[in-house]
Amino acid sequence: MGSLMSQQVLVQQSDAQRLLELFVEDCRDRQLTDETIRRYRSSIRQYLAYLEQQRASILNVDKHVLHDYIRQRRSQGIDQKTLENDLSGIAGLYEYLVFEDHMEKNPVPGVRKRYLRRYKEESDGDVESPRKLLTVEEMSLLINSVIDTRDKVIMTLMAKTGVRRGELIAMDFDDVNWTEQSITIKRNQIKKRSGRTVFFDDETARLLKRWSSQREKMNPSTKALFIGEQGGRLKRNGVYSMVAKYAQRVGLHNPGSTRTEDHFSPHCFRHWFTTHLRRAGMDREFIKALRGDRRREAIDIYDRIDRDELRRAYLAFVPQLGL
Repeated sequence: MGSLMSQQVLVQQSDAQRLLELFVEDCRDRQLTDETIRRYRSSIRQYLAYLEQQRASILNVDKHVLHDYIRQRRSQGIDQKTLENDLSGIAGLYEYLVFEDHMEKNPVPGVRKRYLRRYKEESDGDVESPRKLLTVEEMSLLINSVIDTRDKVIMTLMAKTGVRRGELIAMDFDDVNWTEQSITIKRNQIKKRSGRTVFFDDETARLLKRWSSQREKMNPSTKALFIGEQGGRLKRNGVYSMVAKYAQRVGLHNPGSTRTEDHFSPHCFRHWFTTHLRRAGMDREFIKALRGDRRREAIDIYDRIDRDELRRAYLAFVPQLGL
């Protein structure tokens, strides 16, 4: 009996190594850098060694196995940042296995959410954010309910880039790079960011181009990317009122409630952007770069992220809304 069990474990180990190599090949196809692939491979090998010790199959892992893995790594003195990066690599592997129909669901996000500090703790100080968090389906419902082109592209841009309201209204038409599909944030907004570039995907590009032609007819003399009813630059209150109106219309905002989680505000788009990139398995440092979070650790100064790799990662992980 013991010999048979050992043989089964060896088969499982062989299968796991084969899946790891297929995942690495997929990472290369997505043009991730050698350093990112090296880190992913290292994290996953540690994880596979643990599964081998536990005689567990990589395709039958549940929340308890992952929780025990986190416990063991902590008992070994592994710091929080390393654990989060490890889980990003493991989540990426499971996301690949789901994509290739080897599994039905990625088991990592729920465990990471419960047993690791929320990503927001190191960015905006919002450990357990009470803000309303929409599912991808709810966000699709909200934005697809909007007929007005300007309003639709504003909400799409906030969801797809995580930009703050002030950064959005300060954008000029000339800040848009149509070839790279990026927007440069104004310098007077940079005090809140570590980088000035945000990327957008094809869904956003189509709406932006449609709005650009309408904007030109409304007020060709203004530099502002988004203009209000009077032809001038859109105001902060205008963005809030617009978002709240549409969210209330589809039952996602209750202005009469005293509970924060019943309200949908412009900042909820940033919360949505961050959370769903994390749940999709994106590397923590990439999320920080896309959000433009200010660097807080001395070592961050030397942690350079390749711009092209960041753009490719963004396009690979940003949720699609069927717009």
